[in-house]
Amino acid sequence: MRLLLIGSGPFGIPAFERLCSGRYQVVGLVTSPAKPGTKGVLIPTPARQFAESKGLRVLEFPQINAAEAHEQIRSLSPDLLVLSDYGQILSAATLALAPLGGVNLHASLLPKYRGAAPIPWAIYHGETETGVSVIHMTPEVDAGPVIAQASLHIDPEETAGELEVRLSQLGAEVLPHAIELLARGEAQPIPQDPRLASRAPRLKKIHGLIDWSRPALAIKNQVRAMSPWPRAFTFWLRDDRPPLRLIIHRVAVLPQTQASTLPGTVLAAEKDQLQVSTGEGALAILEIQPEGRNVQTAAEFLRGYRIKEGDRLGTPPGISLE
Repeated sequence: MRLLLIGSGPFGIPAFERLCSGRYQVVGLVTSPAKPGTKGVLIPTPARQFAESKGLRVLEFPQINAAEAHEQIRSLSPDLLVLSDYGQILSAATLALAPLGGVNLHASLLPKYRGAAPIPWAIYHGETETGVSVIHMTPEVDAGPVIAQASLHIDPEETAGELEVRLSQLGAEVLPHAIELLARGEAQPIPQDPRLASRAPRLKKIHGLIDWSRPALAIKNQVRAMSPWPRAFTFWLRDDRPPLRLIIHRVAVLPQTQASTLPGTVLAAEKDQLQVSTGEGALAILEIQPEGRNVQTAAEFLRGYRIKEGDRLGTPPGISLE
């Protein structure tokens, strides 16, 4: 079977690695064009770097559904398109370029969390279990029938970045198994129930903004979900100086709260204790990063900044968050 890999980000690389060392013929990799980095230097996608290390032919398409892209893909005569972490939706005409169509390795237990950011949104919503799914692709986003799935437990302290690593390793087991089922004609894809579907849209910076009126546990989940990007953040609303943006890296839930205290109020700010009220319970901030500075422990932050009990954290009016 001739496989054409399609991907840009790092999530699918362990699975692609497994396929390259298996019994199938990998004819190349389609990826997104390189993007300019600092000083205008073009940065190739992680998938391209992987493909080049394997000596694979690499194709870059601004639009994979364009006629020029179709011509190049057709020249490789793939039997199956194998996609993960790519960023473009394949049209019916693109999927038809391979006799077996396409499969997609997705980082959720579909139909839950369809979309570009399934891992952060699973953590954000307090899920305790997630997994990976391999689907037979359709033009609708992440809606195709499921060929194979596997699940794992989400650790309550785990960030999205840490969970992605574990899920990518799980995908390296599940994707080759799904392709083997297709090769043997033994796949029995199960249609997704659209009534159970939920969305996982691409993250924006605004998703990191903390609303202190939410419960402490929900805010902790947000901090975990927004790591490594865009990071959870808030503002120290200082009386005598402009608001200071604070990136929150790690927190712990405290059971106590004060009914008369507004959410976002600093409850303690001494030694190594930086505690903030929420809509339900309180949070201890363990690691914090003032704008323009390095990540600091609570104790380091308190030695350098004169934040005090009764100060407020929140969102000042007129602040641009884009």
